Amino acid sequence: MKHARIRYQGQVHHVLVNDDHSVTVAGQRLAADAVEWLPPAQGTVFALGLNYADHAAELAFKAPTEPLVFLKSPSTLTGHNAVSVRPDNVTYMHYECELVVIIGKTARNVSRAQAMDYVAGYSVCNDYAVRDFLENYYRPNLRVKNRDTLTPIGPWWVDKADVADPANLTLRTWVNGKLTQEGNTSDMVFDIPFLIEYLSSFMTLSPGDMIATGTPEGLADVVPGDEVVVEVEGVGRLVNRIVSEAEYEASGNRS
Repeated sequence: MKHARIRYQGQVHHVLVNDDHSVTVAGQRLAADAVEWLPPAQGTVFALGLNYADHAAELAFKAPTEPLVFLKSPSTLTGHNAVSVRPDNVTYMHYECELVVIIGKTARNVSRAQAMDYVAGYSVCNDYAVRDFLENYYRPNLRVKNRDTLTPIGPWWVDKADVADPANLTLRTWVNGKLTQEGNTSDMVFDIPFLIEYLSSFMTLSPGDMIATGTPEGLADVVPGDEVVVEVEGVGRLVNRIVSEAEYEASGNRS
């Protein structure tokens, strides 16, 4: 099943998604373009850096020996079909297609062998990065990874049982219809059970927390007007559009 959070007529609803991507609210079946798609889960977002061997090599780095994890603030999160703002006067902003793990129950000191018992399901995110402010790939500062609107997640999350092998899923990105990134979750340096064991060894994971598991090689600059589509095989296809700060302000999204 596909689970989503949507806003319709000013109200937020938790819904199941039909095969045609419509949703049902109060007995009314609504087309996908009739609702506002929100990030499908609510919780802390843990994001992985350099967690794909090919991506680390692309950047001339050795694969890390311990997970490089940073957190996302709520203001960075948007949903399917939303816009992402490219800051003015930056030279390089790139997408990052990622598989997202949704935590289903409280996890503390979980072993690798039991880790998957704590997974509710999976989603997709596009973890944009503003490369101009990157001082060190091992320490992505706030201006790189915690800017408003630069982490679309969704459109939904799918039940764990509906994804046969999360360690063998194809990830793809298209910019304006052109395939620009393709990889596979089998290239993760630290797999999902390891990450849950690692994080839960020193902190409590809660239902709704999300782990964005990193991106493969194939990054490219995106600019206002670009449509970016990221897809994880068997999970979902997430669409958003890049806008300038001026366009965003003119639309009334920012005071």
